[in-house]
Amino acid sequence: MFKLTAKALVCAVSLGIAGWAQAADPILIKFSHVVADSTPKGQGALLFKKMVEEDKVLNGRVQVQVYPNSSLFGDGKEMEALLLGDVQMIAPSLAKFGQYTKKLQIFDLPFLFDDINAVDRFQNGPAGQALLKSMENNGITGLGYWHNGMKQLSANKALHEPKDARGLKFRVQASEVLEEQFKALKANARKMSFSEVYQGLQTGVVNGAENPWSNIASQKFYEVQKYITESNHGVLDYMLITNTKFWNGLPDDVRAELEKIVTEVTKEVNNEAAALNAKAKQQVVDAKTSEIIELTPEERAQWVDAMKPVWKEFEGDIGADLIEAAQAANKAQ
Repeated sequence: MFKLTAKALVCAVSLGIAGWAQAADPILIKFSHVVADSTPKGQGALLFKKMVEEDKVLNGRVQVQVYPNSSLFGDGKEMEALLLGDVQMIAPSLAKFGQYTKKLQIFDLPFLFDDINAVDRFQNGPAGQALLKSMENNGITGLGYWHNGMKQLSANKALHEPKDARGLKFRVQASEVLEEQFKALKANARKMSFSEVYQGLQTGVVNGAENPWSNIASQKFYEVQKYITESNHGVLDYMLITNTKFWNGLPDDVRAELEKIVTEVTKEVNNEAAALNAKAKQQVVDAKTSEIIELTPEERAQWVDAMKPVWKEFEGDIGADLIEAAQAANKAQ
């Protein structure tokens, strides 16, 4: 009887120790993204990891693993991975949410925002903040917007006027708006994963692309593009998102502290994005492999006239009120 009781006691103690060890395991956040560490998003992911793991309130209860440059999932698979719980945090381009809400297509409309400050004002306003929560029925919770920068057009042909783009093949993300944007120029849009763009440009599968300076420099697109037109025709930003079930399942104090950290990191990323893009542009200039074309006011007006009809095409899906709110953000407040 004693042996049986002792054995039972040992088992109980063992189970108790195992349970304690399991409870003590840190909450793991796998953060997957498709760009280089040197980009605004790459820097933001590393800063988030650093701040979480040094936070005194969390005290080691959360561990962050960062997987850059499509090393875990490419941009065609990362959303599925998030919804399946294989990763807990990603920051896709705002162009990637079309199947979950049409309203986020607003960020793909060409020449909608005058500059990144206007983007900032819209995203921080009521309309922009509401969009963060617009996909929770699909299991996606938005935590913040991270700037990458305004987009430039690159090609193997000099692009001064819209007619110069006619017939060229441009790489685009999976976005109906971006496809129509290039159709408006009588150019061809080709969907392609970000990790394949360099080779696509190198081999001529595509002739051009649209990217902020940080992407052009970090991925060395300037090595395979003879011309870069400083068009600032659109914004390439990211939404930092998490799996809604995972996020809501966190202990309240952990979630609250992570929200504070996200707010701090977001502010830092967005403050530094302009500096990183300026540095990236200088890297491209110094490489001397691409000619940088600066548009005259008259040339820019031609590009606006050619692309702006795309707004009307998607007004029904996005909402005229949302487009008006975005336009209002162009006025400095």
